[in-house]
Amino acid sequence: MSVDPWELLELACTAADEAARLVVERRPPDLGVADTKSSPTDVVTEMDTAAEQLIRKLILGQRPDDAFLGEEGGEDSGRSAVRWVIDPIDGTVNYLYDLPHWSVSVGVEVDGTTVAGVVAAPRLAEVYTAVRGAGSWCNGARLRVRPPARLSEALVATGFGYLSARRERQGTIAGALLPRVRDIRRAGSAALDLCAVACGRLDGYYERGTHDWDRSAGTLIATEAGAVVGGFHGAAPGEGMVLAAPEGTFSVLHHALVELGADAEDY
Repeated sequence: MSVDPWELLELACTAADEAARLVVERRPPDLGVADTKSSPTDVVTEMDTAAEQLIRKLILGQRPDDAFLGEEGGEDSGRSAVRWVIDPIDGTVNYLYDLPHWSVSVGVEVDGTTVAGVVAAPRLAEVYTAVRGAGSWCNGARLRVRPPARLSEALVATGFGYLSARRERQGTIAGALLPRVRDIRRAGSAALDLCAVACGRLDGYYERGTHDWDRSAGTLIATEAGAVVGGFHGAAPGEGMVLAAPEGTFSVLHHALVELGADAEDY
């Protein structure tokens, strides 16, 4: 049976909207860390868990045979070709500190290919959407990346991992890159960084250590807006690296990062 990606997007948008409403309206004034994962800085709040449970419940109510991969709930196999890839709060530390730069990200795969996705940023009043082969949008307006930029004129975003040794190495690379570019931003949500490339607010974005749920929807949104999204040396985007930029900018940023050793295994 064929699956309509527009129907999947509609359901993804409904689930993301309900989850965003939940975490905004029911955010406790004394919100604290409920758990940690890879390190003391890799935090989970009670609202991360509640939002993912809500998304799963809403989707399962209409598509009980689908599979799931979520940051908090892990992986559940299904009987259909569809898998939902969920980050209930991408940018949890921002959310914990009541900073507005966080999002709910829902990507939808069919036979392993992402066909639709939504990144909802309620505190920014922005909803990014995409359907493979049909384009991407923010609040209904079609998205397009910036024209290619010289490295010296590129505004670039990045992120840092949670383990102190990796953060130190990443900080060294970012410090060496800084004099070569216009400037560097660190906003705290991989999904929104990819969307910022898509809508032309950034010339490029790179980060090591992201997971499928961080990248799923945002990668499709950026790609459908005209960005090149990949890893190093022709690899697909993955935990080793996600690099997103317009085609010309991608090549010069890739070259600079490789020259600085960002493709090394210990980075």
